Amino acid sequence: MTTFSELNLAAPILKALAAEGYETPTPIQAQAIPPLLAGSDLLGIAQTGTGKTAAFALPILDRLARDRRPLRPRTCRALILSPTRELAGQIADSIRAYGRNLRVAVSVVVGGVSIGPQARALQQGVDVLVATPGRLVDHMSSRNIDLRQTEVFVLDEADQMLDLGFIHAIRRIVGALPERRQNLFFSATMPTAIGALAGELLTDPVRVAVTPVATTAERVEQRIILAEGAEKRSLLVKLMQDPSLSRILVFTRTKHGADKVARHLESAGIEAAAIHGNKSQPQREKALAGFRAGRTRALVATDIAARGIDVDGVSHVINFDLPNVPESYVHRIGRTARAGAAGIAISFCDREERAYLRDIEKVTRQTIPTTDIEGNPVERPSASAGGRPPAKGQRQNNGHRGQGRPDGFRSDQPRGDQARQGQGRNAAKPHGGRDMAARDGQGRHAAARDGQRPQGRGHGAPAPGGPAALVRESAGHGGKPHRGNWRGGRGRSAPQA
Repeated sequence: MTTFSELNLAAPILKALAAEGYETPTPIQAQAIPPLLAGSDLLGIAQTGTGKTAAFALPILDRLARDRRPLRPRTCRALILSPTRELAGQIADSIRAYGRNLRVAVSVVVGGVSIGPQARALQQGVDVLVATPGRLVDHMSSRNIDLRQTEVFVLDEADQMLDLGFIHAIRRIVGALPERRQNLFFSATMPTAIGALAGELLTDPVRVAVTPVATTAERVEQRIILAEGAEKRSLLVKLMQDPSLSRILVFTRTKHGADKVARHLESAGIEAAAIHGNKSQPQREKALAGFRAGRTRALVATDIAARGIDVDGVSHVINFDLPNVPESYVHRIGRTARAGAAGIAISFCDREERAYLRDIEKVTRQTIPTTDIEGNPVERPSASAGGRPPAKGQRQNNGHRGQGRPDGFRSDQPRGDQARQGQGRNAAKPHGGRDMAARDGQGRHAAARDGQRPQGRGHGAPAPGGPAALVRESAGHGGKPHRGNWRGGRGRSAPQA
């Protein structure tokens, strides 16, 4: 198939696609749309930026166009789950664009904003509901939405859903759906957990895989610069003296780190903004708008942006911190070289991150060149020169060891599920007790707030001075410990967004 007209989509949709300048479907679209139009379940594996949204949005709109029904209060005909607020908004915008010639009611429910207007929109009923799992569970608990009439269920970025700890919310949502429905799973990678979940929820699915799992975009030029932590910020400023770095996404491992890098860039006269889960929705939207419009040259982000931000013209991706999960590296650098353009990915790597680099190269099946700041080749130290391998299970539990809560998690999770599904449960437990920093999540403890590894078993030497010093270090209040003791006593609950 070479054109959208050959896919037999409804005429109003084809007219909208022509207005958008769409002529030829991408591989994921060409392979996924025909079985979806036929009503099959589908498991789609495709790298971010390959057109997955249109692959599931167009068949949904075709169904709505050919079978018009009046809206029923507090129901939706199609439900699309997204891991982040930004991605949910982009999906809804795409559906509105493709369905501009149809009378389609589209609504978005996400955390970080008032729940009232969302509840009022659901009261009328909608054709397509795009939601983050946590906020949708909130609406279900308040009986603002009844999912028993849902015909199509889409789980987008399924692997990131599991990484962010949404599995319990997803199971609750699926339990509220009717047994007879069409299920669509889309994911950039295919870890074992996704295969198991697909086996549970999909019925005789068509499998479409358009790229090998965990492969980097072909048009991205990659290189590694060896730099220790203290050198990274000054090195970043020096890199950005090159005007060819025109629109840059900088990735850090922690929220606190993103704020520090953004402040350092601004102090150096470089327009920068930070975006992560501790920012309010208006702050996140303002930062994105400035980046898209070119007013902000550098957007500093945590992994919330690896799949949730779709901005054309990103010239460079800079990994200020290497991710401890190889698949995250693939998603990060996929933010450049979009829509056929070329792009450059530069990653800083210190001694502690060399094990992460080895994992990245193993999973992506390539050796990334090591250079100096000018791009000249540099000999890489031997594997024995430094770098501690990740703790057991660390790679599988992205964000669950020493990274605080995943971004967007606090606002988008239902209140009752935040502690159960967050980092605390899976975080390292120093000295055999519950980790205070993980227990308080986004609260006052610096270790969890900053995403730093708690100093304990499996994470290096204990904090100097033993457990009491660990409590004083975590407290951040002049050495005074919080309520509860470090051996697992219950402290104050984390503040809610």
